[in-house]
Amino acid sequence: MTEILIKNGFVFDPTNNIDGQKMDIALKDGKIVKKVTSERSAKVIDASGLTVMAGGVDIHSHIAGSEVNLGRLIRPDDHVKDVVKKTALTRGGTGYSIPTTYVTGYRYSKMGYTTVMNPSMAAMKAKHAHEELNDVPMIDKASFTLLGDWWFALENIAKGDLEECARHIAWMIRATRSYAIKVVNPGGLESWGFGRNVHSIDDEVPNFGITPRDIITGMAKVNTMLNMPHTVHLHTNNLGVPGNYKTTIDTMKALESVYTGNKPVGHITHIQFSSFAGDNWAHFKSGAEEISKYLNNHNHLTVDIGQVTFADTTTMTADGPFEFALYELGGHNKWVNSDVETESSGGIIPFHFKRKNAVNAIQWSIGLELSLLIKDPWKWFMTTDHPNGGPFFHYPRVFAWLYSRKAREATLKNCNKKAQKKSLLPSIDREYSLYELAIVTRAGTAKALGLKNKGHLGIGADADVSIYNINPETTDISKSYKAVRKAFGNAAYTIKDGEIVVKDAEIVATTPGRTMWLDVQTKEPCRIDDKIKSKFKEYWTIEFDNYPVTDHYIKVPEKIAIEASV
Repeated sequence: MTEILIKNGFVFDPTNNIDGQKMDIALKDGKIVKKVTSERSAKVIDASGLTVMAGGVDIHSHIAGSEVNLGRLIRPDDHVKDVVKKTALTRGGTGYSIPTTYVTGYRYSKMGYTTVMNPSMAAMKAKHAHEELNDVPMIDKASFTLLGDWWFALENIAKGDLEECARHIAWMIRATRSYAIKVVNPGGLESWGFGRNVHSIDDEVPNFGITPRDIITGMAKVNTMLNMPHTVHLHTNNLGVPGNYKTTIDTMKALESVYTGNKPVGHITHIQFSSFAGDNWAHFKSGAEEISKYLNNHNHLTVDIGQVTFADTTTMTADGPFEFALYELGGHNKWVNSDVETESSGGIIPFHFKRKNAVNAIQWSIGLELSLLIKDPWKWFMTTDHPNGGPFFHYPRVFAWLYSRKAREATLKNCNKKAQKKSLLPSIDREYSLYELAIVTRAGTAKALGLKNKGHLGIGADADVSIYNINPETTDISKSYKAVRKAFGNAAYTIKDGEIVVKDAEIVATTPGRTMWLDVQTKEPCRIDDKIKSKFKEYWTIEFDNYPVTDHYIKVPEKIAIEASV
């Protein structure tokens, strides 16, 4: 590979405590190295007056799989409004809130992102998800398998046999070529198969005699037993319901019992949607202050935000009960709802977040309130829950709201008047620095995911680098938020695995990117016996032998070996 020397850039690398120092970064054979063999033989990038960061790492973005593809199918209007023409180097595509696979990779790369986690994959539909991930170029990616309401997990939790549960989960992680355990509305998805839901973490799940609390703590313990690099990735009960911040705090308190003081035991995703206060929609308000206070005083959790960006978008989630409630609430003329046999559920609804809608504007404010009130930026990460809160290529807008109070004020003054009065934003002065922004978009996400070679520019890290036309010596990012926002959306350079793939916001080379998955090995194997195979024949529409994802389904796999303690 060509060696690259990035010279004289302002480097922001929080993992290594580098805060805007002017320095050189050397790349060789796809890794960050101490120095290049020779400046004469290396490709030199003059980064004078530019900001240099590690490639962006997105912890939660729905970019592939059956739900994403079905969302594309029901939204031809989404395609027409955003057509991307092919070039001599890149493929064409469509889609605003749900871009096609190739466009997804291109747009992430143009923003300087190099790693993206697909957070929701039904095991039955894992093969389809991997086929789509194969199509997404330019970025490394991984998927989280939906396991919180999988029958074998529920049965073992009900029996109190967490070790056998862990062995089953390990088998499933390998079988689906997955990276993490995803839990959505624990107990609610199984209830939805019978037309019901759960409404607190102590409601009983039909047919199993357990509660969401049992599932949450049980799966967190299983995650620890398996030595997983990422914690349980948790979508809380009662998401999207006024007053649900109380359920969220109950959930966070439940996870305290699993915490040993070493590292976080849970990650609550798109927490904006779980931070609602008020008794009903008429009295809807923010619960961000209470959620933030709890997180500021505890260290056993991380969260991502799910920031609303005011967009015509498409909501999609494995939380079938929530999507049905959203359908009834809004009277939408297009919607999808499903029950994925013994595993999960799902729903899809087109949705438009509007500034003049009081609830939508308060949601926008809640996301930013959380981001600004959580004191430690290593505890939270920037997402829009793409495409739920807004498309991922709106990230630069969110960055601007974080680093510029002026930008927040400009948006707030155009929001619903009732929402303006309820917003906490006018009382918050905090503005994020470039260093802090690098934490919530790179260093922190990589750390939470256990990706030791990503999110930083230390020796041995993957040579994933983003360079932006932002001079921190001459630019007040708060006052010049529009220019800085544009720069974050149009990287001067994106380097993937030591190869320049974007220059001046244009794709100049393509790469397939890798699909990461965990090869979790337990001391004793999962007991896949005739009884389990008979259950597949009785309850699944897929034969047991056809269930696992084999290696040939993944174009460029990166297998990560994990040794479990069970």
